[in-house]
Amino acid sequence: MLASTVLGAVLLVVGAALCAVGLLGWWGRLPRNRFAGVRTAATLRSDAAFAIANRVAAPPVLAAGVICAVAGALGLGSGGVLLMVIVGVAGVGALALLITGGLLGHRVAVTVPESPTGCQGCACGAGGCAAPATQFSDRSQFSDRSEG
Repeated sequence: MLASTVLGAVLLVVGAALCAVGLLGWWGRLPRNRFAGVRTAATLRSDAAFAIANRVAAPPVLAAGVICAVAGALGLGSGGVLLMVIVGVAGVGALALLITGGLLGHRVAVTVPESPTGCQGCACGAGGCAAPATQFSDRSQFSDRSEG
């Protein structure tokens, strides 16, 4: 009975975490990070790529979370072979959905254009990018020297 309680509780916690990540991704409120969401080189290169990838991956991630939560609830009251079947089916199903969501998110992130980096047409200074600097900052250089 202890095994069913532990496995059920673990599946419930994993299901809740997956649902939270899925909802945040769907709403576009999942910040770019190294811990949650679709994390590939393509998704981590910009905030826009990360947001769209996780929005696309959200439905499969939410489905995986629901599967884990339902399996956890069913696992709390079962034991033996039934418990192993519940955990096995839920695990394989959730893993398949998570891989599907990750692949879909990655494919969308690859299509997002890279954000410009560095100084592309601007004059960078200590304050970051600003309007292009003028060649002469001292206006006295433009005075008419022919006088005199």
